[in-house]
Amino acid sequence: MEQTLRRHTWTSWSGSIQFTPERLLTPVDETALQQIVKETYHQGKTLRVVGASHSCSDIYTTKETLINMDKFTGLLGADPGAQTAVLLPNTTIEAVGEAIAPYALAMENMGHIDKQTLAGAISTGTHGAGKYLANLSSQLHGVRLISGTGAIHDFDADQHPEMMQALRVSLGSIGLFTAVKLKLLPQYRLVRKQYRASLDDCLAQLDELMELHRNFCFYWYPRRDDVTIRTWNEEDRQVPDLPFGQLYKEMRGYAKDVLPSEQTLKFNELEYSVDLRDAVPCFLEIRQRIKEKHRKDVGWRVLFRPVKGDGNWLSNGYGKSTVAAITLHQNASLPYQAYFDDVEPIFHAYGGRPHWGKKHSMRAADLEQLYPRWADFQRIRTQFDPQGIFLNEHLKTIFTHDEQQ
Repeated sequence: MEQTLRRHTWTSWSGSIQFTPERLLTPVDETALQQIVKETYHQGKTLRVVGASHSCSDIYTTKETLINMDKFTGLLGADPGAQTAVLLPNTTIEAVGEAIAPYALAMENMGHIDKQTLAGAISTGTHGAGKYLANLSSQLHGVRLISGTGAIHDFDADQHPEMMQALRVSLGSIGLFTAVKLKLLPQYRLVRKQYRASLDDCLAQLDELMELHRNFCFYWYPRRDDVTIRTWNEEDRQVPDLPFGQLYKEMRGYAKDVLPSEQTLKFNELEYSVDLRDAVPCFLEIRQRIKEKHRKDVGWRVLFRPVKGDGNWLSNGYGKSTVAAITLHQNASLPYQAYFDDVEPIFHAYGGRPHWGKKHSMRAADLEQLYPRWADFQRIRTQFDPQGIFLNEHLKTIFTHDEQQ
């Protein structure tokens, strides 16, 4: 029914997180997973699930039961007419694209990396780039889950709109997804272009760049103090090249192949999202801090991505028109903590919201001030997980005021 490995040390993608749960279980189906949840509930213990381990936060660490969802992958069904598909939650973003392509369907957007699992990317608020494109969770139309008592529930946006607003970014704290229904687009092709440019030119044209291009982002390089600009546009649109940048790379193809990028080097990340109106001052303050204190130790880029706001309660874009996600990277083989600790207060000063799957130090008392529907989320979370079996130590610091945590 399930596989048990004892005293197995689990290591995250970047290598910055290692932990050894009491047991590692790999349920083969929903029935087996439900039985694990029921046993955990009756024993008064806790569990966490793990997907691709791409998050560099402690969101999936546990001292007790860790559930490996490797058996929950694949397409359950697609409806080209309704432009929807139902998939198992551990299917990677890359595999989603391949699975729905025969139905001439595609995800509206995805991040620069497509190795994350669908449930993990949705639950942590993972996003791509684009002023008019919300994060991946906004594509979630329905979900089947197992609550903290072992009950099975089905929800969808038509019948349960408020519940879906809580579930779309829920950090695995309301229930374990066993199937997800995505709202999709007809398959489309994009042209990705990459330019080298000066930071001054990029910022001077920032509003136009965000408005003109379907997807847009820029990377700032601390040691060169210049940027790489990336744009993505529909292949049938005639979008002129940037007049101030040097085009050095171009790629054409289906969105599933052109939106993500190959990433061979591993890294740790600190990311916050701020209101677009505050984004440039926040970025420039971070740039100045890096140039003054961290340039000699940090050569990795800082990423700037606009993201459309949404109505999902714990989303980076909740209640906003547009936010900008600003991401610091550091090579996984190099120290990162002092660098992140020094820059993080700048984000706090601008009311930044952390990316749930990346490094951050925020706790419940501060977080509840950033999300207007925080109390409503907590009400639903405790309703569906009354005993807190889905809370590890990290989530307790996020969701509770227990000073001992």
